[in-house]
Amino acid sequence: MSQEKLTAAVEALAEKFGIPGAAVGVLAGGRETHAFHGVTSVADPLPVDERTLFHLASVTKTFTATALTRLAAEGRVDLDAPVRRYVPELRLADEEAAARITVSNLLNHTAGLDWNLIDTDEGDGSLVAFVAKMAGLTLIAPPGARASYSQAGYNLAGRIIEHVTGLPYERAVAALVLEPIGLSNTFFDLDEVMTRRFAVGHNRDEDGTLVPARPWTSWRAGSHGNNPGGGIVSSVSDLLRWARFHLGAGDGVLPAEALRRMRERTVALRASTLGDGIGIGWFLKDVDGVRTIGHAGSGNGQFAELLIVPERDFAVVSLANAGPDGHPFNQAVVRWVLEEHLGLAERDPEPMPYDEGRAREVAGRYEIDVMNLDLATDGLEVTLGVGIKPEIRQRSDADMPPDHPPARIGFLPGDEYIIVEGGLKGQRGFFTRDDDGAVTGVDLAGRLFTRATDHGQAGRRPVAR
Repeated sequence: MSQEKLTAAVEALAEKFGIPGAAVGVLAGGRETHAFHGVTSVADPLPVDERTLFHLASVTKTFTATALTRLAAEGRVDLDAPVRRYVPELRLADEEAAARITVSNLLNHTAGLDWNLIDTDEGDGSLVAFVAKMAGLTLIAPPGARASYSQAGYNLAGRIIEHVTGLPYERAVAALVLEPIGLSNTFFDLDEVMTRRFAVGHNRDEDGTLVPARPWTSWRAGSHGNNPGGGIVSSVSDLLRWARFHLGAGDGVLPAEALRRMRERTVALRASTLGDGIGIGWFLKDVDGVRTIGHAGSGNGQFAELLIVPERDFAVVSLANAGPDGHPFNQAVVRWVLEEHLGLAERDPEPMPYDEGRAREVAGRYEIDVMNLDLATDGLEVTLGVGIKPEIRQRSDADMPPDHPPARIGFLPGDEYIIVEGGLKGQRGFFTRDDDGAVTGVDLAGRLFTRATDHGQAGRRPVAR
């Protein structure tokens, strides 16, 4: 792939999605190709380049998982052991479940923990404070029963790293992973970031104008207590180096076999845009019959996407600094690169015609600890809107990302659906039912949203007559 062709594609997609600044990198057969678009900030513009720092948000989880995998390879952590072996102070509302959760449950999102509503900034912002506040958390499922994406689980994993190494999480990950791999442009410390060129996130105000997002990091990952799940900052060049490491033989940091095990499926995912399974820190997806591993991240107006194709010695990185369209921009870039360079085409499934019976039984409000999801029907179409709970917004001093307004969804076979417009276009999910056939939850972006209110007959499968 020529740099000119990649640059032209990135420029066209950035214009289409209204992205002020983006960095894209492709690794193919050991050779890197970069493409850049626009500026770091509309308020104080500098050109984006290969060393411009972006907040990677949840891509951080691949670093946390790799650090724990190294500790496991060194015999210092047993991934199948209960978390309490390493974090004896862990308490949850369900004590039996707290004793059963394993390290692996945290790494593949099967611990049963809700997403994450713990304000460690009220204390000292540490992982110690985070774990102390977990005592009030209830479980959304028994440990090991199902996957549901959890920031809290990865933050708890970070506390394991602290206990085992005797170091703060950030210093431990630097020593275990960043420094030996040579990731010299990857940081947790904002003092390090502020002395370098960095991208500013942007959100759209009510009239659609892009404005700088504040705070700079995500409102969900703005303290040390949230760093293991979403606090890392890096550049396209360092992310390609990270991909090289995971495509290689371990570089003396990890045995090659341990790297390979990170790519093996530990749990299946159903109807998820994230993939069809989870390894150790990686989402696994077959694209046109070829296995890929990857992870995405979304911060406050910043979005990151990393996809690796091990059997083709290939990787692609896409970083964008505008929400909510940074996500579909990154998805479009990755799909274009895969088809252009590897001939792998990923297509969204076609939705079925509108079904009023299905529409009425799913209509209602669903929630996780920090967000509401609303499904509604007007008799002609079904819409899905998702946003931060008003009470969370009211308590926060931060300018939080805007909500996703109602967007049309289409039904797919087997209680599955796909979003067909808006900033979440292409996201897939499914509805969960109880033993009586009532819809009790909806999965979106790997997270289980549970039904919030009693809607009478809403949620029940129509009875055949």
